[in-house]
Amino acid sequence: MKGITWSKTLSIGVEEVDEDHRKLVDIFNTLNHAVKDRDAPEYLTAVLDELVNCTVWHFSHEERLMLKYQYKDMEAHKAEHRELIETVKELQQELLQGGGEMTERHIEILERWLTEHILTTDMRLGAYLANVM
Repeated sequence: MKGITWSKTLSIGVEEVDEDHRKLVDIFNTLNHAVKDRDAPEYLTAVLDELVNCTVWHFSHEERLMLKYQYKDMEAHKAEHRELIETVKELQQELLQGGGEMTERHIEILERWLTEHILTTDMRLGAYLANVM
């Protein structure tokens, strides 16, 4: 399992949002290493909780920017945020029911969960914000 390396590819061109994304990538990498190291399920659960909580905060941050700058695709973007949170909450529930055993499959799901949103929906937001901020 490899971690996510922050690069310009993941940058949406808005520093305050990129800073959030770097933090999320760092937490994801902490979780990835913890799975590789076979850390205790309680620790894995705590790191996953941190990732979810920081993501929820980050989504609120993006949504505030969308409101301030009157982003026309805000409702669709917010809907995607809700779907992403639901997906990760389902994963958390699956882990709780399975005794906290996190696998490479879970890490792959989380990696896609994080990077696909940045590389698609957030890139469109970044292009818009770069023109209006």
